[in-house]
Amino acid sequence: MISHNYIAELIRTALPNAKVQVEDPNHDGQHFTAIVVADQFEGLSMIKQHKLVYGAIQEHLDTGAIHALQLKTYSISQWEKMQVQVL
Repeated sequence: MISHNYIAELIRTALPNAKVQVEDPNHDGQHFTAIVVADQFEGLSMIKQHKLVYGAIQEHLDTGAIHALQLKTYSISQWEKMQVQVL
């Protein structure tokens, strides 16, 4: 079983300085949700952003250790705009 903390570390290793929050909402160690905010996403489409994150965990997806990861990804500028709208 993989922990949400381990997945967050894999993502942070692949995307240095990223802000990463990973949760295991079903508490089953296989279905995860994540929010990732990274400079590396600037100017990239959502698909390309997700590919960068999935690349960090691909080995665990291939082996079936991770069954699903629901992602929300943002560049720093996207995240800052979203925070202003929330206020």
